Amino acid sequence: MRLNKTNIEQIPTPTDKPAFYRDDELKGFGLKVFISGSKSFFIEKKINGKSKRITLGSYGELTAEQARKLAVKLAGEIASGGDPIAEKKERELKGVNLGEAFADYLKARKDLKPKTLEDYRRVFDKALADWKAKPLLSINKDMVSKRHTKLGQENGEAWANLCMKVLRAVFNFAIGQYEDSQGRSLITDNPVKRLSQSRAWYRVERRQSVIKPSELGAWFEGVLNLPNETLKDYLQLVILTGLRKNEAAKLEWSNVDLNAKTLTVRDTKNHSDHTLPLSDYLFDMLARRKAKAVNAYVFPGTGAGGYIVEPRKQMAMVTKASGVAFTVHDLRRSFVTFAESLDISAYALKKLLNHSTAADITEGYLIINIERLREPMQKITDFVLKSAGLRETAEVISIDKKRQHG
Repeated sequence: MRLNKTNIEQIPTPTDKPAFYRDDELKGFGLKVFISGSKSFFIEKKINGKSKRITLGSYGELTAEQARKLAVKLAGEIASGGDPIAEKKERELKGVNLGEAFADYLKARKDLKPKTLEDYRRVFDKALADWKAKPLLSINKDMVSKRHTKLGQENGEAWANLCMKVLRAVFNFAIGQYEDSQGRSLITDNPVKRLSQSRAWYRVERRQSVIKPSELGAWFEGVLNLPNETLKDYLQLVILTGLRKNEAAKLEWSNVDLNAKTLTVRDTKNHSDHTLPLSDYLFDMLARRKAKAVNAYVFPGTGAGGYIVEPRKQMAMVTKASGVAFTVHDLRRSFVTFAESLDISAYALKKLLNHSTAADITEGYLIINIERLREPMQKITDFVLKSAGLRETAEVISIDKKRQHG
């Protein structure tokens, strides 16, 4: 049957599955009829040794003669070594815009934590929203350089650097993701490299503030005088363990083993479980809290999550009372500083902080048992309490109880 208007109009609609009709005159040219009644033209040819079916268009959008001419044209291209399927895919990929690439990047990065995803989206929407519809190939080095400068002037240097690092990550992903049929990257260069090549990254000094040993007395006094028992214990746990703020805030009772005197953080930054031995002071604190537990969290809060959020008001009260300004992350830095001053081995310190050891081959062979961390952990706690003028655990608890009962 020759596929023309008359014959096509007489083709019945299939009832159970699509039907295929092939043209008698042009080899490979055909019509697919769906059970919905719609029809589409196709051409079947071998491309690189494999049979491929290429859709030409719908009947109605194309006449039979228009579809036949297109089939002849594609057949000629294929006979000359062309690959219309690969070429179409390549054209589509070359047209991928920044918004689409960013969405693909987030979908591929299954290891990103919800907070990181939220931060990336916030950066993208605030700094690069007007670039969403721009094809990746249209974003060049000059554009990146100018946007980086503008962001630095209007939003701050650290923010500008962060935005460009997110953009760099998206381009690096695109370079590996969008390839032609030969496996060659369609995105051949990362325009954010201009900032490194021209040394244009802003020099942003990393925050180095810590609580000094000489400040611990005033700081502890301010903390122990807080009216909120939960936030008081939370701040003490952070400075005595070096946990990150959310690791401590989300700590669950199911991950506190009072028999083994350990706590375990599951949702860590490097995705590995982090188990720490409890010093005597921390054990007593957690045992006291366990007796009064109200939900699954060690530090319960009134928010939707069930755990506390960063206690800024309470921290401000401590700062006002003690004269020591600090952030929760300053407490982690302080823990590290105290540990280093006590000559705790670098390997033990990394384990206490749950830092990755993959880059150190020697360290990869060194397995540090949790019990081997108990002495360093106790040593750090003793140093902090002594520096605060609270030498013994019993003395601290006694003072704490006196304050609670007035």
